[in-house]
Amino acid sequence: MNPSAGSSSKQKAGASQPSETSYKRKRGVFQKELQHMMYGFGDDPNPLPESVALMEDIVVEYITDLVHKAQDIGSKRGKLSVEDFLYLIRKDFPKLNRCTELLSMNEELKQARKAFETDEEKLRKAFEADDDNKLASTE
Repeated sequence: MNPSAGSSSKQKAGASQPSETSYKRKRGVFQKELQHMMYGFGDDPNPLPESVALMEDIVVEYITDLVHKAQDIGSKRGKLSVEDFLYLIRKDFPKLNRCTELLSMNEELKQARKAFETDEEKLRKAFEADDDNKLASTE
């Protein structure tokens, strides 16, 4: 009997279950989002709960592995950065392109918020100054 065969089949059978050394995570957090994504990719509008749970396990495992690899890369510099993740997905062009697109959109949104807050602050100061002028002229 091959002892390694038994352990690998045990790992495959329990692959959707978290290992005892992993942290306990709340299940079903991404349920609605995954249902919508699965429908968007051709599944039934209401996929089986088991299918959604399996997809969630796969997604969480992928993201966890990616973060651990990024931490390993970032630990050499002493900090984790976006570039660590981009480095890990550099050979997967669709993911890399989507990530760079989302990062640039995020930067545009930050700049727009900053401009809006600056304009709002200027308007507030202008109204305060206008109110002060009105009070001074009535006295």
